[in-house]
Amino acid sequence: MTNAKVSEIFKSIQGEGIYLGVLQVFVRFFGCTLTCKMCDTPQGKDPSYGVKEYTAGDLLREVCDMSKGIHSVSLSGGEPLEQKEFLRTFLPLLKAQGLRTYLETNGVLSENLKELVGFVDMIAMDMKLPSATGQRPFWSEHASFLNIARQKDVFIKTVITLDTDLNDVACAAKLASKVNRGIVFILQPNYFELSAGLLEICQKAHTVASEYLRDVRIIPQLHKHLGIR
Repeated sequence: MTNAKVSEIFKSIQGEGIYLGVLQVFVRFFGCTLTCKMCDTPQGKDPSYGVKEYTAGDLLREVCDMSKGIHSVSLSGGEPLEQKEFLRTFLPLLKAQGLRTYLETNGVLSENLKELVGFVDMIAMDMKLPSATGQRPFWSEHASFLNIARQKDVFIKTVITLDTDLNDVACAAKLASKVNRGIVFILQPNYFELSAGLLEICQKAHTVASEYLRDVRIIPQLHKHLGIR
């Protein structure tokens, strides 16, 4: 049986997206093949922060020990879907304990999601804007992913930076609208670039995205403002 590589496990409030403020156990899986220049979770990729291997049973016990009063278990990263083989065993164990699963993902690995989506309750899907990430576009991968994720409670998040091109925002919103014009589409200001200039870009991005979608929101990262994980 494949073990998980995990960088940290902790209990805290959700600081992003439509479930802002709910109490969760966070399992931060180690490893991500993307190299987004604005990545805010180096502990999910840099082994110097520490990596521990878990069997499915050991990880379940640690999660359950923290689970009193929680809304759900956040599977974060890194990129959790890169550890598909482990999740195939682990997710049914969470279900058997009556725990809801909240998948935080870069929205690229559609084939991996297809195998696991039946065990996931909520999906926080990133859309990677090439102007913000410094990487190639992933439009086709995002389209395939969203068409699978749509069967669950899914929302989209995209990070807005000082380098964000509004044409990228339009492409992302148009892509999302082809699946569901009512999907929640969150513009997340890059915490490390917060400024009047960035907020102006966010407002312009909101106007652009709203041409395609009915529910566009600007939501910052609450946990960073509170100084917690």
